[in-house]
Amino acid sequence: MTAPRFQRTVEDFVCERCGAANTGDGYTNHCRECLYSKHVDVHPGDRAASCGGLMRPVDVLRSAGRWRLVHECERCGFRRANRVRDEETDALIGTMRRLADSA
Repeated sequence: MTAPRFQRTVEDFVCERCGAANTGDGYTNHCRECLYSKHVDVHPGDRAASCGGLMRPVDVLRSAGRWRLVHECERCGFRRANRVRDEETDALIGTMRRLADSA
């Protein structure tokens, strides 16, 4: 039997990049303020990655009617796309502008 590809892990955290307090609900993947994440998972929610590097938002995609944010680990280069919540739209727009300005 194989391990599940997603494990719901409920955790509150303080963002290591901007210091914002975040309340987790088991699906929380990134800071709701700056949208940075942390490389802690091999498969979403498993906390099995040993890297621990900050993952910066590097791209925004639209898939199946939902926004997805692509993160890239600043330490090892690992990339993963994650869903963005509707209430994160303002932060997402800011990230899109920042990405466009740096292109």
